[in-house]
Amino acid sequence: MTGAGRPEPSAGAWRLGVGLLLAAALAATGAWAFHRVFPGPELLRVIAPAALVPVLVAALARRRPLWLSLLLNLVLWLAATVPLYGGLAPGVAADLVNAWRALLTTLLPAQPEPRLLVLVHALTWAASLTAAETLTRTAATAAPAVPAVVLYGVALPLGVDGDGATLPLAAALLVLIAALLLVRSGRPAAWLLAGLPVAAVVALVAYGLAPLLPVAAEPYDPRKDAELPPPHRVNSVSPLDRVSAWLQIPDRPLFTVRAGKPLNWRLAVLDRYDGVRWTSSARFQPTGGRVPAGEWTGKAATVRQTITIDGLPGAWLPAADRPAEVRGVAGLGADPASGALLAAAKPAKGSSYQVTSQVPEPSKADLLGAAPADEPALLAFPAGPQEKLFRELAQEATRGADLPIRQAYRLQKYLRENADYDVTAPPGHSLKSLEFFLETTHRGTSEQFASAFALMARTLGLPSRVVVGFRPGDLRDGVYHVRSGHVVAWAEIKFEGLGWRPFYPTPGRSGAKDDHEVVSQAIEESEQLEGEFTQGSADRPKDTQGGRETAGEREAAGPPGWVLGVAGAGLLAAGYGTLAVVLPWWRRRRRRRAADPQGRVLGAWRQTCDDLGLREAAPLTAAEVVARHPSTISRHLQPLADISNFVRYAPDGVAEQAAEEAWRHSDAVRHAVRRTTPLPLRLRRRLLLK
Repeated sequence: MTGAGRPEPSAGAWRLGVGLLLAAALAATGAWAFHRVFPGPELLRVIAPAALVPVLVAALARRRPLWLSLLLNLVLWLAATVPLYGGLAPGVAADLVNAWRALLTTLLPAQPEPRLLVLVHALTWAASLTAAETLTRTAATAAPAVPAVVLYGVALPLGVDGDGATLPLAAALLVLIAALLLVRSGRPAAWLLAGLPVAAVVALVAYGLAPLLPVAAEPYDPRKDAELPPPHRVNSVSPLDRVSAWLQIPDRPLFTVRAGKPLNWRLAVLDRYDGVRWTSSARFQPTGGRVPAGEWTGKAATVRQTITIDGLPGAWLPAADRPAEVRGVAGLGADPASGALLAAAKPAKGSSYQVTSQVPEPSKADLLGAAPADEPALLAFPAGPQEKLFRELAQEATRGADLPIRQAYRLQKYLRENADYDVTAPPGHSLKSLEFFLETTHRGTSEQFASAFALMARTLGLPSRVVVGFRPGDLRDGVYHVRSGHVVAWAEIKFEGLGWRPFYPTPGRSGAKDDHEVVSQAIEESEQLEGEFTQGSADRPKDTQGGRETAGEREAAGPPGWVLGVAGAGLLAAGYGTLAVVLPWWRRRRRRRAADPQGRVLGAWRQTCDDLGLREAAPLTAAEVVARHPSTISRHLQPLADISNFVRYAPDGVAEQAAEEAWRHSDAVRHAVRRTTPLPLRLRRRLLLK
């Protein structure tokens, strides 16, 4: 008897041991679905003890009261949090309550922090504990598999935005559940060897067909409904306010970059303007390194950088264009909208991190067909008399330009030709300062040029923002050394499909060509394109939009009909095959486990008639059934018929021993029939669900 007063399963010690191992494997497999949320090595160190310890406790305490096992598990779980946190963690309960909410506002993969990993630790422990205790204290067959399935179901939506596949895990769960059912059903060991390949085939078919299901195309992402934190206020001086100060001390080392090509190193993205300052509306979310892709999905160059901080102030982190992946920064935050990076604390001098960026390379056709994005917030202009000045100058600069991209290039050219770059110009980018710059001094740094361009673009209906960054720097020994004098601000305009496109309105020093090759190359390319934009929208490539629509129509149409037909036929075949395997097993199990001895005896007789192919021979007596078969079968069939006849005419005198004897003879008849019946005939009966 167990501590709960229930009899142990009659499967024997080996069945109990194998069942417990399967329970641990199921919990670990269900928990591994979190691999899309956390990096693998850290996740494995959390899952392994959480899946194994409850199983060991259940094995050792199976004859003790359940409350004792639960108490022991609680103590061990708290003890296991010590290595997870690196010491005692008084706030573990609060972390456990808040972890799921934090994960929904985290860019995946999440940082493997204890406050987040504790959720996986607790869920895996609970799943393993529930499965193990159910297995050791009840005779339930399928119930021990339920916690792992629930755990898998919890992990799926939390990791829907992460990298990696979960279908192989679903297939593995199916195979493990099939093994558990065979072990718990009391079948001989040979059934386990035969049933697992069948389960593996079914899992393989399901794995192949699952991507065709509608839900697989767009799985539900709970992050879309999660309430994001308010816009992050960076508690430091805006990089745009530092531009003039940095230019006054141009030789101060800031950071170095090891990269394969020179690029501008983006630092901060500022998209809100209140008439006095440009600020950021970024919603920085914690991330383990991945940064969501931007709007551009066309050709892009992959640029890898290793950046080492020297004297750069603040917590903003420089990177080329839009980062896709970042490694080596603890407490990294990223803004999904802009791709800007922010460290939880100011990086220490000498610290390094690695960035992989995707630099868009749109074609001329892409630029010609670009339309401004529908972003009203990026067109906001503060109330004041200066708006009229900015609009009139912008209209003058872009007169005759009927394409948005041409308007942007004309505006860039206008500012480069009608004002001078001067590091001694007064700082500031308020409306008053910019009015003074445009009407009086015509001198400024990139702070004024970029700000004026962005605001003038907004009066033309072009959504804009200001970006602060640095020129590539001085190349020495394969490393770009960036100093404070390399600071530069530029403007960006957002186009549908293209995303953000940079523009450089700041002229070179002393009216010459810009003294840095990235800006110079961009200006030269824009001047070459200028002639191609003079024809207006009539010169837009005719197949550009049409080609996109055709591709969209092809996507909306879905897979061809024959693919759906084959998939449907495969699903029907797999379903029928599964039914042919499961139904006879379920029927035999139900008869063997009837509520009373009389029902089990009659069930043994009906099962034997099924095995003999006499399912429709109800009018035959037991003696007639015996007479139809050879001695190899009738020597077991006759005793079974005698027991069956006794039960039919004296049902009140049936003992438990008679039921066991009836099923022993029924099993013997079944084995004899299998030895003497050709395999094709057995398969035909099975497929006919007999």
